[in-house]
Amino acid sequence: MAGMTSSARPPLNRRFAEFGTTIFAEMSALAARTGSINLGQGFPDTDGPDEVREAAVRALREGRGNQYPPGPGVPELRTAIAAHQERRYGLVHDPDTEVLVTAGATEAIAAALLALLEPGDEVIAFEPYYDSYAASIAMAGGTRVPVTLRPHEGGFRLDLDELRAAVTDRTRLLLVNTPHNPTGAVLTREELSAIAALAVERDLLVVTDEVYEHLVFDDAEHLPLATFPGMRERTVTIGSAGKTFSFTGWKVGWVTATPELVGAVRAVKQFLTYVASGPFQYAVAEALALPDSYFTALRADLLAKRDLLAAGLTEAGFEVFRPAGTYFITTDIRPLGEKDGFAFCRALPERAGVVAIPNAVFYDDREAGAPFVRFAFCKREGVLREAADRLRRL
Repeated sequence: MAGMTSSARPPLNRRFAEFGTTIFAEMSALAARTGSINLGQGFPDTDGPDEVREAAVRALREGRGNQYPPGPGVPELRTAIAAHQERRYGLVHDPDTEVLVTAGATEAIAAALLALLEPGDEVIAFEPYYDSYAASIAMAGGTRVPVTLRPHEGGFRLDLDELRAAVTDRTRLLLVNTPHNPTGAVLTREELSAIAALAVERDLLVVTDEVYEHLVFDDAEHLPLATFPGMRERTVTIGSAGKTFSFTGWKVGWVTATPELVGAVRAVKQFLTYVASGPFQYAVAEALALPDSYFTALRADLLAKRDLLAAGLTEAGFEVFRPAGTYFITTDIRPLGEKDGFAFCRALPERAGVVAIPNAVFYDDREAGAPFVRFAFCKREGVLREAADRLRRL
């Protein structure tokens, strides 16, 4: 009979039973349906530098990348990534054996976890976490072990004792994200030193998501975990062009690590997308060579937008956790007399014409995340001012 399956078993693999449509798709659809300002999903509402966009056009016209690019990525981009890591952080990588280009950071995360985990391996991830972490761990058959970042002195902090206690004989890997989405926390040198020491002591692998590496503010400093003693040989570092250059649709990410670790990730990646984003890889190679003034201006622009939206949210009655990095602000809705982030975000478009994301979707412990709501400030200044005005109606 049409529409029937061959057995009573549900069509969806049981590892994915807990995952439905992403909250980003749901809230973006709600924004479109209600005509609301979308401060939910983290993408800019303007394109990045003209010269980078024109580099992509030039590559298309010259026929560079229009056919399958090399599996590890085009040589120009791998060389540019290696140069960026050395110039910024003193990390020296062989572009031929220690750099892999991926279809965005999301594929890099999935490929790394599929490559490095066996079923039953435990993975410690800092909660709240980017939702693809949970899905990728599930795909690999791993067991998710969350360690919760908690509010502290206007931000969110990692409890190092809780982290140490979470490590067991079954722990294979630490999944680290700094600057941290969604809280905006930037791990300090002391925190990273402790994480590194723990990884060395317990012989753990580390996958570190550093896609917001250039989006740090005030006195915060991004320090790659691979630069710490004993970490170069056990760390898979993930980067991306989307957040730094405001071309999120291009989906150009990368992995840097030892030849052994890159080889493992590449073995899986080749059976995911195989290759992607050919002409855009050439453009990102040029983007990574932009002068320091570009990165300084990017931070200054986002800092001003952070402060603009933070002020508006504070005036609207939210408790605001001012982020040290990323382009997201986490707020507490309890001062507004609210406690359920899901209900609040689903009602917010009708109440104020603004869309946000409930942080609870990034928690295993939904109660711990229930009162927190995330807003993106990577939008035009006028859009943020209008959103702040609308939110004051609350």
